[in-house]
Amino acid sequence: MIRILCCLVVVSTMLSTRLSTVNAATVIDFESHPLGVEDFFQGPVPGADESPGPYGGTRFTGNLDIQGVGFSNSYENFYNSWGGFAVSNRTDTTTGDFNNQFSAFPGSGANESSNYGVASGYHDLVGNFTGNEAFDRNNLAHLRGLPSIYLPQDTEAISAFVTNTTYAALTMANGGEGARAFGDTDFFKLSVYGIDANDEVLSNEIEFHLADYRSEDDYIIDAWTLLDLTPLAGASSLHFNLASNDNGNWGMNTPSYFAIDNLTIQAVPEPSSFAILSLGGTAVWFFRRRR
Repeated sequence: MIRILCCLVVVSTMLSTRLSTVNAATVIDFESHPLGVEDFFQGPVPGADESPGPYGGTRFTGNLDIQGVGFSNSYENFYNSWGGFAVSNRTDTTTGDFNNQFSAFPGSGANESSNYGVASGYHDLVGNFTGNEAFDRNNLAHLRGLPSIYLPQDTEAISAFVTNTTYAALTMANGGEGARAFGDTDFFKLSVYGIDANDEVLSNEIEFHLADYRSEDDYIIDAWTLLDLTPLAGASSLHFNLASNDNGNWGMNTPSYFAIDNLTIQAVPEPSSFAILSLGGTAVWFFRRRR
């Protein structure tokens, strides 16, 4: 009995060590992507699928691999336009127009790092005269058309730091380019949705206001802020939508951008590991009870 117990204790200890290693967090910080000084990368990504652009030229669609995590990217060479995720290290905190679409408002990455991600794109919550149908959170095509993050197999997202871009923040503060300066009742909201490995949309969603003028404590986010992603446990991909109450016939007037950095993920242990670990613990308890 003692020999069996010793074996179970050893197995239990080994599994505990393995689970601790497996559960170690990985931080996706964008620093591995090469950039020049005050630079950005908007696509196309390596290995992108090619199709005719809607107005000519070519559309390149794929995922940018950062430390094994896929960040969706769409680039069209006719207008040099893009959507999804870009990587930037720009530091301009004073230019509030389209020419400064790649700068995070804090002036650096999270924790004063260099590189960070910039996301662009949204789906209207209501239809507009251009023929776009209203956003449906349970529509896989709608979700995958948003800026999306694809996690490695058997991992889950824990958290990320998010903030405004300079372009969005200063437009909300001052108005410009068809958008109004924010006043009472205005808001700019980031929503995050999850799809699991079976293509099922998770019922939970996360909401975070990048700006909120609906109460006495009006604010526009100007610092990197931790966003808890654990409500979307079980998601194999994350999908980010933006919404504002400043809208026109062509959609949202508020610039549809946000910045992201230090995405933290961790591996999900196999259920069998938990079962064996539980068995070892039960055996130790049983043996002690018999003594």
